[in-house]
Amino acid sequence: MKTTVRDVELDIVPGDITELEVDAIVNAANNELWMGSGVAGSIKRAGGATIEKEAVAQGPIAVGSALATTGGTLKAKWVIHAAVMGADLQTNADRIARATRSALEMADRCHVRSVALPALGTGVGGFPLYACANIMMAEVLHYVENHKRTGLRRVVFSVYTDAAKAAFKNAMAGSSRF
Repeated sequence: MKTTVRDVELDIVPGDITELEVDAIVNAANNELWMGSGVAGSIKRAGGATIEKEAVAQGPIAVGSALATTGGTLKAKWVIHAAVMGADLQTNADRIARATRSALEMADRCHVRSVALPALGTGVGGFPLYACANIMMAEVLHYVENHKRTGLRRVVFSVYTDAAKAAFKNAMAGSSRF
């Protein structure tokens, strides 16, 4: 499922985020920026330990904020580390909303045209998938509507499971924009 909002394509793409043909991928990070498991571990395995080294050298960061590193050996030039949880690996709706917004802002700072986001906080953080999808969709729509000079032209919701695909399809369909 895909749609366009203010010249920005929103798309839901199943599969491995590390394999996507986008300028940047978002890492569901902790504020210490170590990359052990979940999406972070997958990114580190696919792109190399240099990604984690670059991130940790810039951290720690506040929960809800984001920073960028190179993509190592990934197809994506950038990895945007969005701190959706602290070292306790706990998250909530506010943290997911702030981390999503910060990731989009960082994407614009890096002058990327396409960015892929996973379901932030739903793996290790244990946040409910459908709630996450609704929060992230709302934040992306708000960002696109209110940042008229954004360089983003494609925002991908990278979904790894059928449940995640259904959650993001539901969030996209349920948005008042569609």
